[in-house]
Amino acid sequence: MRRRLLATAATLLLVGGMAGSATADVPAARPSQAAPAAVQVPNGVTAGAAVFDRQTGAFTEQLDTSARFRSASVVKLLLTLDFLWNRGPDYTVPAADRALLEPMLRSSYDDAADHYWVENGKAAIITRMAGRLGLKDTAPPPTGYEGYWGYTSLSARDTVTIYRYLLDSAPAPVRDFVMGNLRQSTRCASDGFDQHFGIAGAFGKPWAVKQGWSGSYEEGTCGTGTGASTRTASKAEAPAPAAADVDLTRPALHSTGTVGAGDRFIVAVFTLHPVGTSYGKAYTDLGRLTRSLNVPGAARPTGWWYGTWSDHVNVRRDPSTSNAPMTRLPAGVEVLVGCQKRGQEVSVPPYTNDWWAYLPQYGGWISNIYISSPDNRLPDVKDC
Repeated sequence: MRRRLLATAATLLLVGGMAGSATADVPAARPSQAAPAAVQVPNGVTAGAAVFDRQTGAFTEQLDTSARFRSASVVKLLLTLDFLWNRGPDYTVPAADRALLEPMLRSSYDDAADHYWVENGKAAIITRMAGRLGLKDTAPPPTGYEGYWGYTSLSARDTVTIYRYLLDSAPAPVRDFVMGNLRQSTRCASDGFDQHFGIAGAFGKPWAVKQGWSGSYEEGTCGTGTGASTRTASKAEAPAPAAADVDLTRPALHSTGTVGAGDRFIVAVFTLHPVGTSYGKAYTDLGRLTRSLNVPGAARPTGWWYGTWSDHVNVRRDPSTSNAPMTRLPAGVEVLVGCQKRGQEVSVPPYTNDWWAYLPQYGGWISNIYISSPDNRLPDVKDC
């Protein structure tokens, strides 16, 4: 007998976004399974999304593409481009700046964004870059909050424009520096949040991502430490003004970047979630939405999507608790299970389970006792 979150919560989501109950008669997911016919926006979520195919020059998906969201860390693309603008024929990045810009792009390092925001003129950066790139919906933070770069407004269509500039018009050294760092996105962000949601979870590599998160989420616990968040100490956000054109209150989670060989598809997904939404719930909802996008021919990871329960579940290098954890899952997040095998017995009284699930996107294992399914052995998952 094993513990379960709730009988009604013992569900899984198959690859491609199709829902089913965790019973033995659910057909196995297939890697080639297509996304649903329409974008799946979870209940309570407000979203704007766009997918642009650079090969055909056309959008394959458009959902409220002009809707304006507070950018959170996606604005770091504009901070980087503003710094690199007109730097000379070779666009050399000094070592001191490289030490800030690389973790800002790879790990969303907020202290670096604070530095460039102040150093290069705060809101003037956004005004300059909107003019240079022809952005239609992008605007500086609202009056009284000019110091908070995370309150810059962005839309899905403007984000596509930013990436199109990077890939098609920017000088090669600029393109290679920015996109090269986005391809090296770290799973654990500098503030302890697991940032491989959205694009990074929905599609197989190659991909490049710049993510964003903002709001009253619990502290990040990615990695082996506690991962205390640095967001409140940075200029990402502040108490929301009483009235603003862009929602500054609801938790935000955004995923932007490219998918496929040659950066064929540009993908931008912006979401807002009900106040009080946990990071794991927002992570899961954004993942489901992103997996439903029409990205023709994009590689989709093979496996079975299952919900988890409990706070800060450890991911291990093998199916045993004898080794130190590699990282920790966001509480209640949905994970992709590649296969399962028996290992060390784990006990959460009065329940025990000796089956373990392999998570290919983490390269590690979690005990099946923490997976939302009524059985010790997951019914549709192959043995490793």
